[in-house]
Amino acid sequence: LTAGEVNVLEPVQAYVAADLGSVLGRGSKTSLQTGRFTLNLGSRRLVAADDYRNTTNGYTGLRADFRGSDGTQAVLIYTLPQVRLPDDPASILDNRHKFDREGFDLQLWGGVVSRPRVIAGAMAELGYFGLAERDGPTRQTRNRHLHSVSARLIREPASDKADFEIEGIYQLGTVRSSLAPAAPELDVSAWFLHVDAGYTFPGPLKARLSVEYDHASGDRAGGSYGRFDTLFGMRRADLAPSGIYNAIGRANIRTPGVRLEMAPTPRLDGFFAYRAMWLVERTDTFSTTGVRDASGRSGSFAGHQLDGRLRWWAMPRRLRAELNAVWLGKGRFLETAPNAPRTGDTRYVSVALTTVF
Repeated sequence: LTAGEVNVLEPVQAYVAADLGSVLGRGSKTSLQTGRFTLNLGSRRLVAADDYRNTTNGYTGLRADFRGSDGTQAVLIYTLPQVRLPDDPASILDNRHKFDREGFDLQLWGGVVSRPRVIAGAMAELGYFGLAERDGPTRQTRNRHLHSVSARLIREPASDKADFEIEGIYQLGTVRSSLAPAAPELDVSAWFLHVDAGYTFPGPLKARLSVEYDHASGDRAGGSYGRFDTLFGMRRADLAPSGIYNAIGRANIRTPGVRLEMAPTPRLDGFFAYRAMWLVERTDTFSTTGVRDASGRSGSFAGHQLDGRLRWWAMPRRLRAELNAVWLGKGRFLETAPNAPRTGDTRYVSVALTTVF
């Protein structure tokens, strides 16, 4: 149990904003925001407000939004991500309260620019985010200094039409080899790729069938540090639930999959997905499991995952119920690696109620 699951009471958002209208040109719109707020930028694979787990990501700083008359949009940010407190196990188990803090020992900046209908009716998007991290008074870090550059092309789903999304992210910078202050600093060279293609069938079920592929680099001995860092990105939309099911994330994984989504009524939607999973680098930790075989002799096949979700608005736009279920069928690597827990396959079920006010 960590501060990722418990945050007793916190004003995650408390900000002021100003709409400046067409100050940057006829037909344009500009707005500014400052204070504490949540962020969902671009594909949300690098910067997001997690809408699945019990806690969310909050950011304190500045945000500027621009929309041109031709549909071009841009978002720029400079923020200090909030560190959830308290973060020691005893305080968390006792439900002790402490306000989250932000400071210059963790900084996030950058932005996203997008333009509609660039190729085959798809939107094109370019992004950049910088992260600077250093040890705090009571918190040791990997001292990450990362630069993440992304490019994305997406055509949104529509009835009786094909759709697709392609996004690539390259990451460079430096990171310590461990939390120790005297640990050597490593150069970073890591990358991530997401590709999916789907078709939405006409009819009342609004069924969409898609195939998808995700690839996040891992680290190998010698050379640059190659393990991809998803920063503050979400995982639920692409890979798996977050929170206590913390096995599958964007690091040292290559995984093809197939997904079926349906939304038969405005109040009901769901999906079912299957994916097979391999390590990119056999000697690195598999994804976010913590399981590793430094010799590489446990192979690269991690296993299969079945994932489903059902959501229903019990009170439209006020109260939503959600059911999630996941089965992780462990492959050779997760069964035979030296530190793999001998607990058999993983089964996960969650039930949630969310109220909006």
